[in-house]
Amino acid sequence: MNNSSSTPTNDTSVWTSLKQAIAASSGFQHWASQLSTLEQSNLNLDARVQRYLRETLETLAY
Repeated sequence: MNNSSSTPTNDTSVWTSLKQAIAASSGFQHWASQLSTLEQSNLNLDARVQRYLRETLETLAY
């Protein structure tokens, strides 16, 4: 029996915690400091973290 079932509530809670930890990291802070003020104001935290992760993974892929 698998006790590690995933529910939307658990997924949301995990994403929220992960997003906050990423946003507090020095790598994210440095990356965010390079965004324009307009980009920062147009993107909510969720979108900024997703973009940071995408760009970081793209960089690592090369």
